[in-house]
Amino acid sequence: MAGLDSTTPAPTAITLHGTSKVLEVCFADGQRFELSFEFLRVHSPSAEVRGHGPGQEVLQVGKRDVDVVGIEPVGHYAIKPRFSDGHESGIFSWAYLYELGAHRDVLWHEYLNRLELAGASREPLADESAFKAVSRGGCG
Repeated sequence: MAGLDSTTPAPTAITLHGTSKVLEVCFADGQRFELSFEFLRVHSPSAEVRGHGPGQEVLQVGKRDVDVVGIEPVGHYAIKPRFSDGHESGIFSWAYLYELGAHRDVLWHEYLNRLELAGASREPLADESAFKAVSRGGCG
């Protein structure tokens, strides 16, 4: 599991802010992090995003408008957000959330650089059905 660490402080509060699309996490050591829904989605610890090993990461594009539509607790160590694009397989441990918060600015900058290098965008595709047809080899 990504980011399990018994030394990480436990969260004292986890709050979804739907209007601003931010997950606020406060930890027992006094740290407080605001993580945008888009940031969480593109940094999901799921195999869909991270792959099954080094070099298998999948760049997430078009996620600017993604929402978190629900959160489930996972034991006493993690949460599992459900995103509006259907993604719901990432389990965010307390340690991983803490790591994301502590390194948010660097991780976000790296993500934006990867998008630029790939010629991709944070903007959702105008016609997702056209993309799905092309990605399945449809067009001819």
